[in-house]
Amino acid sequence: MPSSTAGFLERATVLRGSRLTLARGSRARHLVSLTGPAVVVSVAYLDPGNIAVNFEAGARYGYSLLWVVLVANVMAMLFQRLSAKLGIVTGRNLAEQCRLCFPVPVVWCMWGISEIAAMATDLAEFLGASIGFSLLLGISVINGMTLTALVTCGLLLLQSYGCRPLELTIAGFVAVLSVAFVLQALILEPDWHAIALHTVTPALKDAGATALAAGIVGATVMPHALFLHSSLTQDRIVASNEAQKRFLLRFSTYEVLVALGLSGVVNMAILVAAAALYSRGAPASAVQISDVFWRLLHTTGTLAAGIFLAGLLASGISSSVVGTLAGQVVMQGFVGFRTPLWLRRLVTMAPGYLIVAFCADPTHVLVLSQVVLSLTLPVPLIALLVITGRREVMGAFVTGRAMQGVAALAAAIIVALNGVLLLQTAGMLPSGR
Repeated sequence: MPSSTAGFLERATVLRGSRLTLARGSRARHLVSLTGPAVVVSVAYLDPGNIAVNFEAGARYGYSLLWVVLVANVMAMLFQRLSAKLGIVTGRNLAEQCRLCFPVPVVWCMWGISEIAAMATDLAEFLGASIGFSLLLGISVINGMTLTALVTCGLLLLQSYGCRPLELTIAGFVAVLSVAFVLQALILEPDWHAIALHTVTPALKDAGATALAAGIVGATVMPHALFLHSSLTQDRIVASNEAQKRFLLRFSTYEVLVALGLSGVVNMAILVAAAALYSRGAPASAVQISDVFWRLLHTTGTLAAGIFLAGLLASGISSSVVGTLAGQVVMQGFVGFRTPLWLRRLVTMAPGYLIVAFCADPTHVLVLSQVVLSLTLPVPLIALLVITGRREVMGAFVTGRAMQGVAALAAAIIVALNGVLLLQTAGMLPSGR
């Protein structure tokens, strides 16, 4: 490590309030202090929408779609790295840069679409935790929603003590859900040969497998995660020269690889658990979260079912908190307007209450929320590619042509798969069910 960078690191990593400030200490302590943004963002890749689609994929097609989870996670790493890079290099988040780089009518349109995406994301996460509380306590989903609201609002109060307490709390939830789902997969004694084969062997058996592949990708790359990551890195440490920025970018890349690599392993474990569980009985044409719980309870006993609930609750609560934070970033970045987090929490909870009260099967609502996200995902993807490719914004850190080409190809694949998912949801293409 160059001495100038080491000196910068030596002086710049003690957390006070919402950013890291100058102080001295051990190098290990500095590196730990830098860790956080990618861990928080990784929750978006472990939310109830991911759980639902991965369980359905495993239940219907066994281990054959593991390669899709791997590819989706690699693409997610690419875009999260670009988002973190934008915040570190420019000191502004993606929403703020959109406001500066695009015409006002376009910005307002982007803001509206991004708000819809944030609410759809929050709805899925809120419902996931509510279903978990309903199964755990034997209460209605409506009452589970109330309990979820109280818990998440309490966690959001941690922000008043700075970013670190909330980051550590979310990291704890990530640890719980990671251990829970990996342990669950091990308890169910999966077929390790099939896991190894289908992780590296691309195959889509029919139209239904194609639909689920699109759903996996759509549930993996999340619009709000792209906005949030750039916000978490934008002023965590203010670098004063290119060498310091390059060091922060390298560290951010390593953190993205580790944090999202872990989320990829957990998502694969969820699919593996579903494949092992549903291979023991009649195959499933569709899977509901409550059905997973009861099948686990009757097939393997209370331990596996309890582990599943622990993972679902940790996922729903933590992702709901992160979704609310992302929604605040979207509003403040696009229009420069901030609302109290408790008020935003209240507003984003209202649709969930109305939908569950007057509609419906909560698991179906989770699926519909993923369709809404599919419609809105191109906005942050394209904006991120355009802005990070502008030399007047990124300076010496502008994305090179080769990387820009790879990212553009990945974005095109994601948008195309989401288009397939939307057409199949509308009944214009066969779903294979």
